[in-house]
Amino acid sequence: MSPRVYRLLPAVAAGLFGLAVGLGVYTFGYARGASYLTNDPAACANCHIMNEHYDAWLKSSHRAVAVCNDCHAPKDFIGKYYVKATNGFWHSVRFTTGRFPDPLTIRGHNQTVTEATCRHCHAPLVEAMEAHGGQETSCVRCHLHVGHWVR
Repeated sequence: MSPRVYRLLPAVAAGLFGLAVGLGVYTFGYARGASYLTNDPAACANCHIMNEHYDAWLKSSHRAVAVCNDCHAPKDFIGKYYVKATNGFWHSVRFTTGRFPDPLTIRGHNQTVTEATCRHCHAPLVEAMEAHGGQETSCVRCHLHVGHWVR
């Protein structure tokens, strides 16, 4: 490397350090990032678009038995925090840029995780239904608004 590159390295390192500190302050200060590491459903309402979902959950029958992570995160430690980290990253990108679906809809991997939770908690009922009907069906096909229905 040329001597000029060596002189730029401290400035580049300082810039990257400043960027990391700035993102950390934003994430854990303004955006209340540490709250997402908890199991508190109020953390999900940090984003104003989730207020209706949170309020609806407060009125639902699931409130007595489940918080957000119980339905929307896998049960195993690594899976739970992987989903929380990836969702947290993409949610922050989409909410910061304003590029999110309105109304919010669950899709892809998150829908698979939630469906597995329904089947786990309601296993005896699901097994009886599938034994009688002979085929696997989706819980949300009939129970789309269970948990936190938003009109």
